[in-house]
Amino acid sequence: MDLKGKKILVTGADGFIGSHLTEALIRRGYAVRAFVYYNSFNSWGWLDHASSEIKNALEVFEGDVRDPYRVKKAMEGCNIIFHLAALVAIPYSYYSPGSYIDTNVKGTFNILQAARELKVEKVILTSTSEVYGTAQYVPIPETHPLNAQSPYAASKIGSDQLALSYYFSFSTPISIVRPFNTYGPRQSDRAVIPTIITQIANGKRIIKLGSLTPTRDFNYVQDTVRGFIEVAESTATIGEIVNIGSNYEVSIGETVQMIADVMKTEIEIEIDSKRIRPEKSEVVRLWADVSKAVKLFGWEPHYGGKEGLKRGLMETAEWFTNEENLKLYKADRYNL
Repeated sequence: MDLKGKKILVTGADGFIGSHLTEALIRRGYAVRAFVYYNSFNSWGWLDHASSEIKNALEVFEGDVRDPYRVKKAMEGCNIIFHLAALVAIPYSYYSPGSYIDTNVKGTFNILQAARELKVEKVILTSTSEVYGTAQYVPIPETHPLNAQSPYAASKIGSDQLALSYYFSFSTPISIVRPFNTYGPRQSDRAVIPTIITQIANGKRIIKLGSLTPTRDFNYVQDTVRGFIEVAESTATIGEIVNIGSNYEVSIGETVQMIADVMKTEIEIEIDSKRIRPEKSEVVRLWADVSKAVKLFGWEPHYGGKEGLKRGLMETAEWFTNEENLKLYKADRYNL
């Protein structure tokens, strides 16, 4: 599917992945409407920091995905919908699970129902590797059993299944992108990689972390964004779930050392009990099987393997250690 001449809506355009996706689409010359979360500060989130060329090319729409009327208004006249708006912090889902149902499940319902009524050409829905829970076997394909080990994961399973039900029941043209652990510039410091980098960048040499033994498949944000766009362009992805990951498994402990090496710093690690998930809620192992993405539309990670991770960490650390960027973070506080 050629996206030229299409009107594209990105929900969650003010967030980490959403802002990178919005900028990438604009740079490709596409017409983009950015759905940002309404707030009294008139903030566009990370899009406030975009270049003037990006801002001038954007149509910005303020609203809330929990509001079906505002969602439908945002989608009017749009052909392609990238739905990224969501609550994503796992720790906060232990404190406020209901808000995750409202935003992630009901918000997705509002998108799907409007897409059905407006007959949009394609909806690309954002999932997460957390829906798999701890890997029962690796690498993890899209057919791996689903196991919600947190309220966040449960809300995303609900969102995914609702989307598939619209595809099967009403032929709503949906595709589900299932990113593994995306990292890069602008990520919240509630995530482990920014947590490590911002502590080091602020002069800390005793780094506070949670569990070091779980493994993750870290995927650089530019690879994730390219995956979203290529899913949208491919007609073979309609009605499909597609993993996007680096196909490289690494422990949190090894990742910490890689970051310290990249930042040329000697550190010690202090385990902070506040940062440890409840025992049965910890996802112990994640490792993406991306063969389906390769088969359907030829996507492969540009930052794959250990060397790719090192390169992505260098680019991420370079961004965070810029004084103007670093001051936007509260690295001295634990962020849920």
